[in-house]
Amino acid sequence: MAEIVPISPAVAGEPAPPRLLDRVRTAIRARHYSLRTEEAYVGWIKRFILANGKRHPEEMGEIEINRYLSNLAIHDRVSASTQNQALSALLFLYRRVLEKPFPALENLIRARRPSHLPTVLTRAEIRSVLRRMSGTPQVVATLLYGSGMRVMEALRLRVKDLEFGLNHIVVREGKGFKDRRVPFPLSVRPGLVTWLARVRRWYDEDRAAGCPGVYLPDALERKYPGANLQWGWQWAFPASEISTDPRTGLLRRHHIHERVVQRAVQEAVREAAVRKPVSCHTLRHSFATHLLEDGYDIRTIQELLGHKNLKTTMVYTHVLNRAGGRGVRSPADTL
Repeated sequence: MAEIVPISPAVAGEPAPPRLLDRVRTAIRARHYSLRTEEAYVGWIKRFILANGKRHPEEMGEIEINRYLSNLAIHDRVSASTQNQALSALLFLYRRVLEKPFPALENLIRARRPSHLPTVLTRAEIRSVLRRMSGTPQVVATLLYGSGMRVMEALRLRVKDLEFGLNHIVVREGKGFKDRRVPFPLSVRPGLVTWLARVRRWYDEDRAAGCPGVYLPDALERKYPGANLQWGWQWAFPASEISTDPRTGLLRRHHIHERVVQRAVQEAVREAAVRKPVSCHTLRHSFATHLLEDGYDIRTIQELLGHKNLKTTMVYTHVLNRAGGRGVRSPADTL
C-alpha cells in the first residue's frame, strides 16, 4: 500500500504565515502608533536579529538581550535614550508580537544619562534668529517659541486646531497621546492667514484633480466618513508637492518634513552668529524659561508643555539659577 504523504500548507494553497517583521508592523498599526515609531521599532528588532546570527527571537532570551543592549552602551556608546528605545522595541516584540514574558535584565549595563541643562536663547537671540528666517519655516519657528510645541506637534496641526477666535491652539495626541491647549501668538497670525490662503488654493486644486484626502488615523476615518476631504481636517502646513503614503501607497498631500524647518533654523542661527548648539527644540526650552522669567508658575508651564511629571519641568528653574522662587545674586556683585 502506498505511503500517504501529508500535504504542506503551501502545497494545499493555504497562505504562508506572515513573516516576523510583518507581524511587528501589523501589531504596531493595530495600536495606532506613529510611522516614526514603527520604523524605529522595526529597525531595532532587525538589528537585534542580525547581531545574533539571524536567529529567531523565540530561540533567544535573557543572555542575548542583555548582551545586545549592554553592547550598545559599552561598544557603540549610545545615549541612555537610544538604549531605552531599543529596549522598548524588544519589549514590544516579546510581549505584543510573540506573546512571551520578557526575560529579566538584572545584568544589563545601562547607558549613563547625563544631567545637562537645556540650551536656552536670550530674547535678543530669538529675535535675531527669527528675523533671518522667512516663509513657512519662519511661521513654524515662531509658533514653536510662542507656544512651546514640539516641532512634530506643530507640523501635524490641522486647520481646525487653529482657534483664531478663542486665541489658542489645540495640540492633538501630543507625547503620551494627550491633547492640550497652548497660546496662539498674535505676532504669527498675519503670516499664518496668508499661508492658509495658499493652502486653501492647493486644497481646491487637489479636490478638482480627485486627489485622495488627507491622512486620518484608521479609527477616525471609519468614525467620520469623508472627513479626510473636509477643509478643517487638512494639514495646516502641507507640503507643496504630492507624495506617496508609505503605508497605503496612495498619492496624497502630506505635511512638510521636519527637516525643512530644522535646516532653516540652523541657517538662521549661523547667520545670527549664535554660538550655542541650537535646534528646533531649543525654541521650546526658551519658551518655558522666558515664561518663568515673566513670573508664571511652574504648574501652568507644565500644562502648556504637556509634561507628565513636574520634575521634568523643574529643570527650567535650574536654568534661571533660582532658589525658592527668587533670583540668586552673586556675592561678588555686592563688593
